[in-house]
Amino acid sequence: FSDLMPERFGRQRKYALGKTSGKANIENNLAQLGIQLSDADLKKVTQRIIELGDRKEMVTQADLPYIISDILDSKAINADKVKIEDYVLTHAKNLNPSATIKISIEGELFEVHAQGDGQYDAFMNALKKVYKQKKLELATLTDYAVRIPPGGKTDALCETVITWNYNGKEFKTRGLDSDQTVSAIKATQKMLNII
Repeated sequence: FSDLMPERFGRQRKYALGKTSGKANIENNLAQLGIQLSDADLKKVTQRIIELGDRKEMVTQADLPYIISDILDSKAINADKVKIEDYVLTHAKNLNPSATIKISIEGELFEVHAQGDGQYDAFMNALKKVYKQKKLELATLTDYAVRIPPGGKTDALCETVITWNYNGKEFKTRGLDSDQTVSAIKATQKMLNII
């Protein structure tokens, strides 16, 4: 989907889309960006925008390419094999960041706790514990890029694109959320279902 990369689009923030956005409004915004989607994909994009609206997050036209690439990305993945059920991330002054995660791998549930240099590092360390226990190999993170749409809004959706290496093959996964760590965790869950 290189043609869907947000850089391709002029960043005009004309509309705020949200809970009340109808399919026609979203279609109109997509048309302005020169994007046409199948009915099934349009339905998924509309659904995602409504979900984000439910969380009081502001979605603008500039966010649409991120949302679309995230949805089209997810479609290619069987998301049922590994599911991050729950997590708690803590960051406190003078204490190491830590993560407690609950994850299911093909129906088997694990709950682990780990510390790290940052919240995402702690999350990955917890994940490594589970995979070591299961004698499973994890992909290695080789690059981590975060893109935040311009505009300076603190609730803007940010996109995390992580490059992984697994058995000598490189691939990327992306996550989308207003919280940077959460978007990285979403990208990581996609990786877990690819390997």
